[in-house]
Amino acid sequence: MNQTLKRERIPELNLVRAIAIIGVLFVHSTSNATLEMTDSRYYWLYNFINIFMKYGTPTFIFLSSFVLFYNYYTRPLDKKLVSNFYKKRFVYILLPYFLFSILYFVVLHNMYYQGRPFDESLITFIEKLFTGKAYTHLYFVFINMQFYLIFPLVLWLLKKYPSVVKWSVPIGLFIQWAFIVSNKYGFQVPNKGSWALSYFSYFMLGAYMGAYFPQIKQWFVISKANATKGRVASWIVLWTVWITAGLAHVYIYYLLRLKIATYNTLWYELFWNVHTFACALVIIQIAYWLYHHGPALIVKPLNRLGTLSFGIYLIHPFFLLFYREHPPQTGVSSIIHLWYASGFGIALIASWIVVGLAARFLPYAWILFGNLPKPKPRFVPQQKSGQVDMH
Repeated sequence: MNQTLKRERIPELNLVRAIAIIGVLFVHSTSNATLEMTDSRYYWLYNFINIFMKYGTPTFIFLSSFVLFYNYYTRPLDKKLVSNFYKKRFVYILLPYFLFSILYFVVLHNMYYQGRPFDESLITFIEKLFTGKAYTHLYFVFINMQFYLIFPLVLWLLKKYPSVVKWSVPIGLFIQWAFIVSNKYGFQVPNKGSWALSYFSYFMLGAYMGAYFPQIKQWFVISKANATKGRVASWIVLWTVWITAGLAHVYIYYLLRLKIATYNTLWYELFWNVHTFACALVIIQIAYWLYHHGPALIVKPLNRLGTLSFGIYLIHPFFLLFYREHPPQTGVSSIIHLWYASGFGIALIASWIVVGLAARFLPYAWILFGNLPKPKPRFVPQQKSGQVDMH
């Protein structure tokens, strides 16, 4: 393999990001409803949206790993590469994480903890900062930071022993499930969901695909011209597993939340893992189809949403927090349903506007929202020969 080979861009990944952030927004905008709407005849719908859309965070983790290994696997692993890698993570990930941790902590302090002494608040903030718990969604960034710490080591191992790459997915599943099972029956760690080991299969799926994507890319392109008996059969298996595991995942949570039945926690872990693991692959296929065959009216905004997804992920709970402070004071069910639906709309649109305007007009917007797309230069028509520019 040419170790300095530069790989082509994959513009379809912006659509994957867009689909993932939509899933995150659906989950967060229905979380309160799954607690408060248990008596509604439409509770099954709230539960379905809240559980079936839980693919967002695992997909983002897989995608982060995929992009890293895709970009770095064919490059020489030297001191300069590692240095630049950590510099970019600090500037575009750690700094926004730190600033948003402060923002959410201060907002919650002013809303609920104004009487708390300063020294106690400072200690609490430091604890939450180093556990990804300054606000409920920041655990995702905290998990990714753990992966960033081990990424150069894993990259070195896979480059040194290329034959191991093909075993990346089984290795990831084994490590993740060894952690899950040992945490249940052996030693228990606090905040299990905030540890990268809980998502190791997605990280290693990204490693496998990042290393081998040029060779396996055609498998993700669903088209008549690209169909073989083997591919069609594997596509059917993948989508069947995704839908079956997803519906089972939804159903066991429905029974749990309505206190109809409970199961061993490993079943919830299993259905979540199979559902979201298969979903990450399905989303790549959907993104490829949309990018090449979808209407521009859908693809263009989704592409833009994908480029802004990290910033939207960081800020959308801010709008949901204040929106939920003003629930409807009525017993009319249709208004309550509309209020919950509007929460999704507010989170999406307000976040999109703020991050989009910041990307376009705010100098150093990356400090808050990470690596944003650069504004496109204004089009200036070229002067015809002999024409004088009077401006």
